[in-house]
Amino acid sequence: MRWWHLGGVAVLERQVFTLDPWSAELFWSELAQGDSRNYLIAMSAGSIVGYAGLAMQGDESYIQTIGVVPAMRGRHVGCRLMIAQLREARRRGARSCGLEVRTDNRPARALYARLGFVDLGVRRGYYQPSGGDAYVMRARPIDTVGYGSMLDQTEAAIDRDARAAS
Repeated sequence: MRWWHLGGVAVLERQVFTLDPWSAELFWSELAQGDSRNYLIAMSAGSIVGYAGLAMQGDESYIQTIGVVPAMRGRHVGCRLMIAQLREARRRGARSCGLEVRTDNRPARALYARLGFVDLGVRRGYYQPSGGDAYVMRARPIDTVGYGSMLDQTEAAIDRDARAAS
């Protein structure tokens, strides 16, 4: 993601997160963090259809945000973005990866569980201004050969699904 993508990302953010969207300024602030952040976009037919942000601090990583345009859900866009961010976290030496997810977001929770994330607890009123609750999830350890193999197998499975659907 680059600064020139932020207008499109901000529009997409309001479609994806109708209750508590990030502002364009917040995305600007994240990009301004430099090497401690990694932001990706997914494109289809020349349009942004998804995005994901990763923060790094020492040997810990954190998924800041991930969103997929509603029309593209169920097509593995989110999974591919997560795998790319987890690989980047591993490349940078992370041993774990954390995130928060709205408690009523079952599809996202299923994706995260597929990628080795487990529930650690609940943050009441985490999402603002709606006051929605969030599960705190973490994948650990992500720096092992086994975890890398799991990411490879997951990506191979979604590639097979995509070929079968074509």
